[in-house]
Amino acid sequence: MSQHVFKRAGFLAATVGVAGLLGAGAASAHVTANVYGAQPTKGGYAAIVFRVPSEEKAPVTTTKVTVDFKADYGIGSVRTKPVPGWTADVVKSKLPAPITKDNGTQITEAVTAVTWTAQPGSELKATDYQEFSVSFGPLPTNVDQVEFPAHQTYSDGKVVDWNQPTPAGGEEPEHPAPAVKLAAKTDDEHGGMAAGTASTTGEHTEAAAATSDNTARWLGGAGLLVGAIGLGVGAGATVRARKATAKSGGTN
Repeated sequence: MSQHVFKRAGFLAATVGVAGLLGAGAASAHVTANVYGAQPTKGGYAAIVFRVPSEEKAPVTTTKVTVDFKADYGIGSVRTKPVPGWTADVVKSKLPAPITKDNGTQITEAVTAVTWTAQPGSELKATDYQEFSVSFGPLPTNVDQVEFPAHQTYSDGKVVDWNQPTPAGGEEPEHPAPAVKLAAKTDDEHGGMAAGTASTTGEHTEAAAATSDNTARWLGGAGLLVGAIGLGVGAGATVRARKATAKSGGTN
């Protein structure tokens, strides 16, 4: 009985592992924008990680990545997390007309692009990927998601544009633009304070969220194993109890 239970648990774990690998492979097929932790809210601040795989065959490498921030989002500030071997350059542009935020602040200059450039020896090889983290805000309140067209430059001069919008409910285009959905704005009186905190500690929040996510996955796998062991022990105890009862009855 216990061996059968262990076989089933092993099959389940293997199935989950294969599904995770397949999902990771599908997700790494293009440049994506990922949120580790709570979903950003309209009007708040966000910590986003852009995941960039290098897809060209060796010896071609990825040397530069540029992410566009739409001017009409009115993003006033962006902070980048240092990436060893890469330099980050934040570009701000003068707006044609000021954008007034919900708190009354007027934005006359907004972030329009962030470019990461590889230093010699740090380029992304064909089997590599890199994650570029940013925290920024305040987010717009008049859209349900924010899109970030990306441009990936290779060592042979080729530039791949990831800038195609994905239709609502439609099939994903060949080169989709990285996008992040926004949660509805809350009326919590402390919302502004929370947003400000996210602005200054986005990197730490992201790291903690990623650690929590990894821990949860390990605990989930351990739970499956412990549950399987419990079933095996319980079944063995039942069999031993029945044998003991039968033996006692035969003696009497």
